Amino acid sequence: MGDVANVNDLLDDHVVLDLECLDRIYLNVYVPKLQMPGQVIYFLHDHRKMPIASPAILEKMGNRFREAVRSFATTNNIPIVRFMKGERHIEVMEPYLKAATEPGIVAIGVAQEFQSVFSATKNRQATGVPSFTFAKADRRVTAYYFYLMDADFGAGFIKICSYFPYPGKVWVNGHEWAKRQALKAGIGFTELANGFASCEDPAGLQAICNRLGPNQIEEFFQRWMQVIPIPLDDRDRLAGFWWELSMRPRTIVFDAPRRARSFFESTVADNIDIGRPDEVKLIFARQIRKNTSGEFATRIVTRGTDVAISAFYKHSRIKEYLKEGRALRIETVVNSPTDLGVQRRLRNLAELIDKARAANRRLLDIQRGRQGCAIETALWERISQPSLEEGRRTGAIRFGDKRVMALAGALCVALNTVIGFTNKSLRASVSQLLDGPYSAAQMTYDLRKLRLKGLVTRIPHTNSYTLTSEGIRFAITYTKLGQRVLPPLLAANQQPAPIGLQRALNTIENYVGNYLEHAKLKAAA
Repeated sequence: MGDVANVNDLLDDHVVLDLECLDRIYLNVYVPKLQMPGQVIYFLHDHRKMPIASPAILEKMGNRFREAVRSFATTNNIPIVRFMKGERHIEVMEPYLKAATEPGIVAIGVAQEFQSVFSATKNRQATGVPSFTFAKADRRVTAYYFYLMDADFGAGFIKICSYFPYPGKVWVNGHEWAKRQALKAGIGFTELANGFASCEDPAGLQAICNRLGPNQIEEFFQRWMQVIPIPLDDRDRLAGFWWELSMRPRTIVFDAPRRARSFFESTVADNIDIGRPDEVKLIFARQIRKNTSGEFATRIVTRGTDVAISAFYKHSRIKEYLKEGRALRIETVVNSPTDLGVQRRLRNLAELIDKARAANRRLLDIQRGRQGCAIETALWERISQPSLEEGRRTGAIRFGDKRVMALAGALCVALNTVIGFTNKSLRASVSQLLDGPYSAAQMTYDLRKLRLKGLVTRIPHTNSYTLTSEGIRFAITYTKLGQRVLPPLLAANQQPAPIGLQRALNTIENYVGNYLEHAKLKAAA
């Protein structure tokens, strides 16, 4: 059997592992009770008991936090790394993470970033007593990245901004969590970079992936918040001034890399319009109206021999690519949960997972339907070459043969026949298309080949036939190629073909001719 390029056969017959799992999880960290100007004043005046809610107090809190970070790093012999502009943070930190031999903070990254923080404006009071108004503004401030190695999640980080109200980020890896849980459960597996290539117990591994949810992530966050220096203390936490997390894929492994590559090349060709609003509407199951904001597009990115195809919906996207040339990775990347109608709090993670997985499945369903009309290599070989069917040698149905092309055209006509077609009715159509004699014996012989090759099937207890799904593909493909594709292409070097196409073909012909001429070997002496 040749390389298969049909999505349906590939997904049905050549998949050795099909796994749905959270991949990289990137969460916002914020203090809900410190998001409004009035909350800032309450925090400083009523909670911290300061007579004046002054930005000077916030500055002192920030300085104490920065000093606490420096002291923490010195005491625990943790390197502080300053990120330069344009550097990928994970690449800078990778050596520190790889060198880690046990759980702990492995390095602290420092970056200057724009963050939404509170700025203060001084009010003029007739009494002379100063007062301040607070408002959110984007300011360039110091942010600390605490890169760590966790016993359950592996590599991750917690980022805390050094200025009030101390926003931050959390990054963990769902696949790494699943690997560690599988090891604890005694489930053997083979790694595939950030994922799995094979597994002794796929069902058990999927059950592990399904367990990952808000509780595990919340435990990770609170555990490390007890370790790293932070600008709020226990009194603040008891009063409700504490951070919360808010939310800001499927892997299919094939049995042979050649099948994965042939599938993906075909998928990219057939899905370059997958980002159109009507397609995105189906994938994400969301209404798209004229006033719906956001980007709706397809983006194909090629890096060397690796290709990724993405379809965008508002702030989110669904991405499909090959991992290590073998695993088809489908990722629904949600940058804003509200795109899918989900609230941002971490407790809604399970709902977001369900909707993201459903989007992954709908993408595959659409691709199955799109490639259902393609003749893959195996079907082409069975039709166009002599073969052994049901223990009987069956002749070829060769493309281009006048009788075969008439037969394919007649079958296209028969597609609209609800009750099927008979030997007699099909013979009449073939004779008309041949514009010549076509005997009953020839029709019987051709029907036998069509049946043995699985292109038609007899309706039980009748003398009528219907086309199979493969028969439909055969009839349409042969007819379209024979009538609409090949004749115009073969006549493209003469009128009425466009002059630009004629010149291009002549250029190719001359180039190939000259190449062959110069490639000839000299005569032997």
